[in-house]
Amino acid sequence: MVANQNLTYSHLFSVHDCTLSDIFVELKTTDYCSLFLIKDNADSLQYLKLEGLSSAKNQDLVNSTDKIKIVAFASNENSVDSHLSSNVATASNNTSTFSWQALERIVKAIDTQFDNVLARLIKPTEDLPGAIEFIVGESEDTQLSLAKCNVLKMRLADVAEEFALQIVMMSGEKDPTAPCPSLVSPGLLVMDMDSTAISIECIDEIAKLAGVGEQVASVTASAMRGELDFAESLYARVATLTGASDSIIDQVANNLPLMPGLTALVSVLQKHGWKIAIVSGGFTAMTEALKQQLNLDRTIANNLDVKNGILTGKVSGKVIDAQAKAEAVVELAKEFDIPMQQTIAMGDGANDLLMMAVANLGVAFHAKPKVREQADVSVSRGGLDQLLYLIS
Repeated sequence: MVANQNLTYSHLFSVHDCTLSDIFVELKTTDYCSLFLIKDNADSLQYLKLEGLSSAKNQDLVNSTDKIKIVAFASNENSVDSHLSSNVATASNNTSTFSWQALERIVKAIDTQFDNVLARLIKPTEDLPGAIEFIVGESEDTQLSLAKCNVLKMRLADVAEEFALQIVMMSGEKDPTAPCPSLVSPGLLVMDMDSTAISIECIDEIAKLAGVGEQVASVTASAMRGELDFAESLYARVATLTGASDSIIDQVANNLPLMPGLTALVSVLQKHGWKIAIVSGGFTAMTEALKQQLNLDRTIANNLDVKNGILTGKVSGKVIDAQAKAEAVVELAKEFDIPMQQTIAMGDGANDLLMMAVANLGVAFHAKPKVREQADVSVSRGGLDQLLYLIS
């Protein structure tokens, strides 16, 4: 392999001499290029050819809104599995790798719907395995019809399932004139906390310490699936904590298990001038702990009412429900002077859907089925830092 990241000439890689992982490590993040799969007479894949584009063509692709972006990557899921589960056997059986066969299937799926395949490699951090971003709809005679896009989406979903990959289709459906959020300029990321920024539901952990764990956990699960009104479910769950010592709040707040990839994601975004906020249906003690630990710009959450060191079983102040989350995205964008096209909202539960709809890019992360269906994009495996693949 030739160690040149400018791609001013063709790169030719033998599938027998290297893996896709080798190429990601060698080239890291590249400009856009033409991608060709070269086969022998027996239709067996032999080479990957990456042919550099002119600087002007690259800039046109970056600025174009009449396109669909497809990002394919192997999840860094083993680290997440080992973090979320003590079942090592389960984690080791969920290996996700980006193989030559998978690449061939993806390119074939795109080729059947669109004329050309342009691509670039993305490896925003050393810890991420790497991704390939494909651009379709780049030529003047290519029509981005909804029917063709839906067929492509279904075919790519089949490939993703077969090879345990993440394949995300992105387009400016909310505002066709606005590009997807990008690290090129400052933006705003608004995240849910429970089961998104951290790997637990804080109310469930507090309830366990208060001796009402099972009773509260079932209500939490129903609320996150969208089966219950969030405010009513919050009041009901908090009421079960009446009379408990507020020391249990500190026990949970002081031991928050960060979702894998969170620290790396925050670090990269902050280096690019992004603002990061947690807007949660959880509680201020936990969001403030995260704010201090990660140097976040803002946190918004519910206040548990405490008197004389005892939980009253009530929430004081405004309840941070779905509507409040959506309003927070707009208000924070105005406060930080971030254009709405540079906003991202990420969450896992039904109460995150409104804020995901308001933001330019709504990302479902390890989410409930209802949320995955309605989000702009869904990431169901791996760590939070994989968001960088979508905006780099």
